Amino acid sequence: MLEERTITQAIIDSFYSKLKRNLEVDVAICGAGPSGLVCAIELAKRKRKVAIFEKKLSIGGGMWAGGMFFNEIVVEKEAKGILEEAGVSLKEYKKGYFVADAVECVCALGFEAKKRGVGIFNGIETEDVLIRKNRVTGLVINWTVAKISNLLVDPLSIKAKFAVDASGHDAYIARIVKEKAGIKFKMKKLVFKESSLWAEKAEKLVEKYTQEICPGLFVCGMAVSSVFGLPRMGPVFGGMLTSGKKCASLILNSFKK
Repeated sequence: MLEERTITQAIIDSFYSKLKRNLEVDVAICGAGPSGLVCAIELAKRKRKVAIFEKKLSIGGGMWAGGMFFNEIVVEKEAKGILEEAGVSLKEYKKGYFVADAVECVCALGFEAKKRGVGIFNGIETEDVLIRKNRVTGLVINWTVAKISNLLVDPLSIKAKFAVDASGHDAYIARIVKEKAGIKFKMKKLVFKESSLWAEKAEKLVEKYTQEICPGLFVCGMAVSSVFGLPRMGPVFGGMLTSGKKCASLILNSFKK
């Protein structure tokens, strides 16, 4: 016999247990798009404790809709292995062009992240960062509905050894740090405005420019394009995947230092 109080209690106890386990992590990621998910998976493979905070109810970022709601995506050969490892089926359309179902990709990456032990929290906005001694040391989170409703609700915080801005076009975390944190960036030329679509150039540059932009904060995916003024690439997602993988590699190297 089902009893409503028990159902409610099960949900509350389970959620708060999960949240408490992730109040302090190795890496906190803002954004559960393709780059954020891949970054989390790669880190979790190496036994790092990772939590992702996604402001929307759905994970996957812009991958769901493919190109103009045609829910298929294209990746290059350099990135297809990342999807294949997650169990995604790809077909070669022409030499070097591999097509995959967008919904399958998101579901596979999300499931792979959960299997690896990544904490995924949806409907939660990252509204600020934690700062200690000119270094980003975590994320400040709140319910997305609080911001949408313009409610004055104080946030909670997540402590992390490293943080990742995988927030997409907005590059929200990098903007926060630039505007209010007073931390010196490692490079001078920051644009915070992506340029027009040029797929080939964008795919190469988004991986190339994936990096730690200030102490404790890494940037990957479309946030890279925004921060450095790179072209956008449209519904080809190889750069998103390889950017996430490179970001994880850079973070793992930083743990060794």
